[in-house]
Amino acid sequence: MTAADSLGPERVEPLLTGRFGRPYLYEETCASTQDILRDHSSEGAVAVCEEQSAGRGRQGRPWLAPPGTAILCSVLLAPPVDRVLPELSLVAGTAVAEAIEGGIGLAVQLKWPNDVMLNRRKVAGVIAEAGDGRVVVGIGVNVNQERDQLPEDAKIAPASIYTSDGIKRERAPLLAAILERLESNYDSWLRRGLDGVYVSLGARDFLRGRQVSVEGKSGVGVKIDRDGRFLVDVDGEVQAVESGEILFER
Repeated sequence: MTAADSLGPERVEPLLTGRFGRPYLYEETCASTQDILRDHSSEGAVAVCEEQSAGRGRQGRPWLAPPGTAILCSVLLAPPVDRVLPELSLVAGTAVAEAIEGGIGLAVQLKWPNDVMLNRRKVAGVIAEAGDGRVVVGIGVNVNQERDQLPEDAKIAPASIYTSDGIKRERAPLLAAILERLESNYDSWLRRGLDGVYVSLGARDFLRGRQVSVEGKSGVGVKIDRDGRFLVDVDGEVQAVESGEILFER
């Protein structure tokens, strides 16, 4: 990591355009950025580090990256208690996909419910954890890892932006773009629910039309519906998946 590519506040805060990222909480190393937000209550607060020792994704899987190669952050949200909070994984995933696509000019998709895909490989992930009247959205983006720095045993083949297009990038502008898109998408979700982001979400539906496997059953992905479920055609019967993991044939 060079000084120019740091995610320290002196690099990121001048790029922030909205309320997300205020306060901007930065540590070079931490166990998990989710933990940094434990004692904070301001919606839009963001915790960022260069290296996590206990970063986690869905289903307790570790999310680790060499220091200074990835974006590792968490954002604190305080949505109304009557909202469908699992939808925030889709809201945040769509924001990350939009920001990456805007930064690199390549099509980026979303694999239900929270994997961000580039060239059929996972380049980013989102996890939304609710509790005590708030939601902490954890975001991990593989930016500048070399191929041998990516996990070999992942269920979904991983990539970094660098391994996808061969260009090393400063991470601060991308992080600022993610926060900008997340704020915009979150506000749209507050006003209209998932309909507020559905045009972008539906257009990025990675599993649509693919051969998939759900709990041992094979089928064809239909779409993410407007309730945030994923619809699968299994032998002519459309089934709605509300949670869990969907595997796909590469």
